Amino acid sequence: MSEAAKVALVTGAARGIGLATAKKFLSEGWSVGLLDIDGETLARAHEAIGAPGRTIALVADVAFPDQVERSVAALVARFGRLDALVNNAGTAVFKPALETTHEEWSRVLAVNLSGPFIATKAAAPHLARTRGAIVNISSISGARASTLRVAYGTSKAGLTHLTKQLAAELGELGVRVNAVAPGPVDTAMAKQVHSPAIRADYHDAIPLNRYGLEEEIAEAIYFLASDRASYVTGHTLACDGGFAATGIGLPTLRGRGR
Repeated sequence: MSEAAKVALVTGAARGIGLATAKKFLSEGWSVGLLDIDGETLARAHEAIGAPGRTIALVADVAFPDQVERSVAALVARFGRLDALVNNAGTAVFKPALETTHEEWSRVLAVNLSGPFIATKAAAPHLARTRGAIVNISSISGARASTLRVAYGTSKAGLTHLTKQLAAELGELGVRVNAVAPGPVDTAMAKQVHSPAIRADYHDAIPLNRYGLEEEIAEAIYFLASDRASYVTGHTLACDGGFAATGIGLPTLRGRGR
């Protein structure tokens, strides 16, 4: 099957990693459904892409099955098939655990963990027909605990395991399920919420000594969704500059000029 005939659905596609991922699929010849809860920003992004024949904008909240099901149906009605689902939509609350409300906790898990489950159920019958792939966007926060991320980190840890659960079951249908776990990325959100002290902490913990780019994460996502990863499933790919591989000592090493 030519890449030009394939179709991807990317959630959280109005900005950031999701938008970069949609552009990557388009650059490889795919058609793309861009789904986001923020209709105004999505409309601007869709118009800026300038590929109306190969894109469709879908406004939906991934936490609600009926909205996701309608969006998947609209995408398949438009393009006739679905080959890849990228579960990128996410939200976060940065608060101490004991100050995080039940409503905040519930919303983060509804979007970050239930959302991919809901989208997978809606997309799976179509992906089974094309022997397609699912890529979930987890996080380094799902592998290592950090302060102020009790809901976010827990949701991403759950998503990493959900990836394995789905890979175990959907493999029988020929559907691969993997995840990408980004490290700190220079998104608009990161620039707003990461103080200079937080940025310095990340640099101290990352062997490559920099934040990642949205386009770098998109490359990893596309690889796992494409036929290039045809025998990879149940895997979480850390795209984090070496953060997950590293213990203590980087600042000391750098201080010695080595």
